[in-house]
Amino acid sequence: MTTKEKRTDPIRIGIAGYGNLGKGVETAIASVADMKLSAVFTRRDPAAIRLKTPNVPVLPLDRAASWKNDIDVLILCAGSAVDLPEMTPALAEYFNVVDSYDHHARIDDHFNNVNAAAEKSGTLALVSAGWDPGLFSLIRLYNGAIFPNGNDYTFWGKGVSQGHSDAIRRVPGVADARQYTVPVESALERVRNGDNPQLSTREKHVRHCYVAAEDGADRGRIEREIKTMPGYFADYDTTVHFVTIETLRRDHPGLPHGGTVFRTGTTGTDAPNPYLIEYHVKMASNPEFTGAVLVAYARAVYRKARRGETGCRTVLDIAPAELSPLPGDTLRRALI
Repeated sequence: MTTKEKRTDPIRIGIAGYGNLGKGVETAIASVADMKLSAVFTRRDPAAIRLKTPNVPVLPLDRAASWKNDIDVLILCAGSAVDLPEMTPALAEYFNVVDSYDHHARIDDHFNNVNAAAEKSGTLALVSAGWDPGLFSLIRLYNGAIFPNGNDYTFWGKGVSQGHSDAIRRVPGVADARQYTVPVESALERVRNGDNPQLSTREKHVRHCYVAAEDGADRGRIEREIKTMPGYFADYDTTVHFVTIETLRRDHPGLPHGGTVFRTGTTGTDAPNPYLIEYHVKMASNPEFTGAVLVAYARAVYRKARRGETGCRTVLDIAPAELSPLPGDTLRRALI
């Protein structure tokens, strides 16, 4: 079969990691007709995992390479703090991959590492897909291209950050944690009012961490490590609340999130006309929303890989129509 021949059987998707995000990806795959879940790979005991999808094998992650001819795209569902910097380039040696790496300050380094691995192996990778980075990145690009004279503002929350919660759980002595990102309302209103404020990172958000410590753990050390964590908490006003594991699971069971992207802009010179673009997302389940984005981008990666593309991409490199299962004429009639 040549890359130009049309394949009619479903796109074969693998999932690496079966935490909240992996479950969200599984849910998203079940809602589309052009994909099927082929296998799940985990570092936990495979026998302890129960999938929602019947007749799908759960295998040790170290056996993933043996499935390279049976999976079209592998979606990596792991944390950005430690896992993805190693997992994505390693698995790109065998698979076309998609990840949701979200450490904004280090995305370029991650991209370059993954690109080198994918180019060497002849695979295609897409990194930092999700809602931010991801969909919000696209909105910022579109808005800035339309209004080059203006300012971007991005606010996250109120909601639970999966990546930041995972980073807290990596701190020695932490049994479990939830991290809430909360916008500063006064900063939001200044943007909506057209003040065009210059806002520091600390002025836009606060972070609340609910932490269940292990028995005997040094809470003072845990709090210091969280508050000084570069790229995650050091630049924010961060409050650490220590709670029992029972309280954490009772009072913080869900994973809601959301956010808003603004662009201010002007046209004209003598008496400039002001504009404000606002894009807002409110989600009941962060992992299911993110999982749905990853699945849509897996479709694009599959198509581009079939055309012979290799290396690494981000959402900025993907044409919107590549995300949809619908043909071009249907999209034009419905959306243009």
